Amino acid sequence: MRVGVLSLQGAFREHLSVLDSLGVSSCKVTRPEHLDGIDSIILPGGESSAMVRIAAGTGLVPALSDRIGAGLPVFGTCAGLILLADRITDDSLDGFDRLGGLDATVSRNAYGRHRESFCAPLRITGLNEDFPATFIRAPQIVDLGVGVQVLAQLDDVPVLVRQGNIWGGSFQPELGSDTRIHEKFLHGLGAAPGPLSHV
Repeated sequence: MRVGVLSLQGAFREHLSVLDSLGVSSCKVTRPEHLDGIDSIILPGGESSAMVRIAAGTGLVPALSDRIGAGLPVFGTCAGLILLADRITDDSLDGFDRLGGLDATVSRNAYGRHRESFCAPLRITGLNEDFPATFIRAPQIVDLGVGVQVLAQLDDVPVLVRQGNIWGGSFQPELGSDTRIHEKFLHGLGAAPGPLSHV
C-alpha cells in the first residue's frame, strides 16, 4: 500500500508524519503524474481556496477526480472535506475545479474563525475511547445523501462520514499524537499494520 498526500498547501507534512509513524509508504502529490502508483490518497486540512488556486491549470484536480470516481480510496480532512463535497453553501470556489464525489453539502468555516478554534472529544464508530478532535476554521456538514454513513457527531452534527471508499472529516486528525483515525481508514483498505491502538 502506497498512500499519496495532496501537498499543495496546509497540513500535508503532518499527515506524512503520521503515515511514517505507522510504517506506511507515502508520497507527496502535487501533479497528475504523482497519482501513478498510489493506492489511496489523503487530502489535508488547510485553505481550500488556496489549494484550488494552486492546482488550477495543472490538470491535477480533474485527474484526481477521475481516479476517485473510478474507486481510488480518499480521506479528506477539513479543507479536504470541502474539496470532496458535491455541494458547498457559498460561491467562494466558483470557477475552480473541485473533486466532488461525496454526496454532502458543506459550509466553509462554519465553526468560526481561527481564534475560535477548539478541541472536542468525539465518540467514533469502532473506537472504544473518545478521539481528541481539533477544529480549526472547520467546515460543517449541513446535509448528507442517503448513502453516506455517519461515523461521528458533535452536538448532533456529523463531523466524520464515509461513503464507500470516500471518507470526510470536519476536523484535523493529523494534528496531535492520536493516530487511530488514520489507522481506521487504513484498516478499511486492508493496509494498516496490526490492530488499532488504544481502541
